[in-house]
Amino acid sequence: MTIYPAVDIKDGRCVRLRQGSYSDMTVFGDDPLEMALRWQKAGARFLHVVDLDGARGRGSINRELIGRIIKALDIPVQTGGGIRTMADIDEVLSLGAARVILGTSAVRDPELVEQAVAKYGGRIAVGIDARNGLVAIEGWEQTSQLTAVAFARRMERLGVETIIYTDIARDGMLTGPNLEAMGEMQRSVSMAVIASGGVSSIDDLIRLKQTGVAGAIVGKAIYTGAIDLEEALKRV
Repeated sequence: MTIYPAVDIKDGRCVRLRQGSYSDMTVFGDDPLEMALRWQKAGARFLHVVDLDGARGRGSINRELIGRIIKALDIPVQTGGGIRTMADIDEVLSLGAARVILGTSAVRDPELVEQAVAKYGGRIAVGIDARNGLVAIEGWEQTSQLTAVAFARRMERLGVETIIYTDIARDGMLTGPNLEAMGEMQRSVSMAVIASGGVSSIDDLIRLKQTGVAGAIVGKAIYTGAIDLEEALKRV
């Protein structure tokens, strides 16, 4: 199981949200690049970068910064937030991203997913963010009527190889991941499932690994010191 340290960017700063709420935000650093280098130094093998401004429809104001992060690191980066068109996908992948994550655009425009997968294959991932089992969109501020599992299966039929599955209720809460939901998703599809939301300890990571997921995103826990990333990488 791959551990993905998360670097969430808003207004050019490294932040964490609670349950996806932009009104409940903690700033952990003014330099996301410095934070990314810190996680690489700790031994991370892959980084997860989110453009929170882009996710809310504020365009690509952080894209140049994300490009600098990608170029500065020796490890691969997957990134999402505000990637809504084929031009966005082309641009972000041309910056050197290993994978782009489609979220709202995948729900609203499945044809974009199909077109992107045809062009880029496994470099296209889909983020499935669920609230009470239903897919949320627009930076988690709206909830669709799609169930997470049904949507994942639809994405699999389009050729998507990787999904990032987030339980919004657990995100940023340090209350432990939703193991039942993650296990159900893993059993429901043959894609690689990267779990996100609620990881608060190394034991949480070990339990997630036992569900069979391919990866786990760790955010607040490594920023608060609840998890020592170097130790977690050694144990998991």
